[in-house]
Amino acid sequence: MTKTTCWQGPRPQADQGDFEMAIEAPYQEKVISLASAMDRALDAGQGIVRLAPTWVPRAFCTPGRRIRLHPDDYYPFAQTRGGIDERWLASAVRAENGPLTGPNEGLSFVVDPEGGLIPFDDFVGHHKDRLIGDRLWAKYAKWPMYSKFFDNQQALPFHVHHRDHHAALVGKPGKPEAYYYSPHMNNHLGDQPISFLGLQTEISVDQVKERLQRFSQGGDNRITDLSQGYRTQLGTGWDIPGGVLHAPASVCTYEPQAACDVFSICESWSNNREVPEELLWKDVPADRQGDIDFIIELIDWDRNTDTNFVSNRFMRPYSTEQSLADGETVYIEKWIVFRSTYFSAKELSVKPGQTVIVKDSDAYGLIAVQGNGRFGNHDIAAATLIRYGQLSQDEFFVSEETAQQGVSITNRSSTDDLVMLKHIGPESTELGLHA
Repeated sequence: MTKTTCWQGPRPQADQGDFEMAIEAPYQEKVISLASAMDRALDAGQGIVRLAPTWVPRAFCTPGRRIRLHPDDYYPFAQTRGGIDERWLASAVRAENGPLTGPNEGLSFVVDPEGGLIPFDDFVGHHKDRLIGDRLWAKYAKWPMYSKFFDNQQALPFHVHHRDHHAALVGKPGKPEAYYYSPHMNNHLGDQPISFLGLQTEISVDQVKERLQRFSQGGDNRITDLSQGYRTQLGTGWDIPGGVLHAPASVCTYEPQAACDVFSICESWSNNREVPEELLWKDVPADRQGDIDFIIELIDWDRNTDTNFVSNRFMRPYSTEQSLADGETVYIEKWIVFRSTYFSAKELSVKPGQTVIVKDSDAYGLIAVQGNGRFGNHDIAAATLIRYGQLSQDEFFVSEETAQQGVSITNRSSTDDLVMLKHIGPESTELGLHA
């Protein structure tokens, strides 16, 4: 495979640790899928494995530069690929990012203690229920969600993700998602910290259709004129089911979601330039290409025009039952994503100098956003500055068995909380969302 790079400096020497600058696939030289390596990683970590950072560019966005990547490394790809504005977390899927997409783009890698990197989808497929539990493996036979940070200087274009029955027409699952605006990831709010979500209650189908028909005429079809704008409140979030129109704000956003990349972009102008019309028709069946009525069918009208949209979709975090029972003097754990049956998420803060054993009902991925210490038998440290291709100590995945037994967490700081975000699969047993 031909590789192109904009990196102009000398190749790093071995004594610079894990740093490795590459292009399409920064870890490709270290990738292994040996059963012995997969067993070794899970056993050595006692049910907890470390994950390598996974960076994803988007051609139609401008990076907000808050995801702790080195300032020189936001544009490591060929010119048309765009800048890195996403970090994918606990991802067993690959990004759909055009014809130049790298072979493992979007896919997480498990760090083998002996230096290799194991594709996370292979790792899940090898360990099956031992990793994600009987319930999820029996129903999905894969890890069916992932999370990400998306980080844009400007708002994303107004778009919609398919519900299951529409996505099935193009051989994909639907894509619900949710947002949490972590204060730890937002030293600035970008150029437009307002999200457009849903539609005004009095808007008609004909009005939406007219704006969609204007897409091909060039310029701005002004479809967000029909929506509602919401100012960002750090430390809160939103639930966005499939079928709900949305244009997320220019805020670094933690986004648990179903493991799919299906969408239709409905806004013709974004990021101070035109959006290619092909993105309106990206996941439309061949026999419905060019048919505006199909795009209208993607829209869940009841949810978009819900008079109680805020009450039903807005999420203000609340403490877990166990956190309250333990008094919240040593640690505080809150539900930050809790409305969807497809995924959920928590924020865990361990107080300075404290050690706690925290139990969960389900397997989960985790990213540290502040502090350092010990997580099980691993060192954990929130990243400050990561080079593209460098490993880190901020991201992990915890097996169901280990989660249920409890993970010992120590905060080594005498002044700062150790703060982690935990992304959990479908139908959390702790939330009581399972059948």
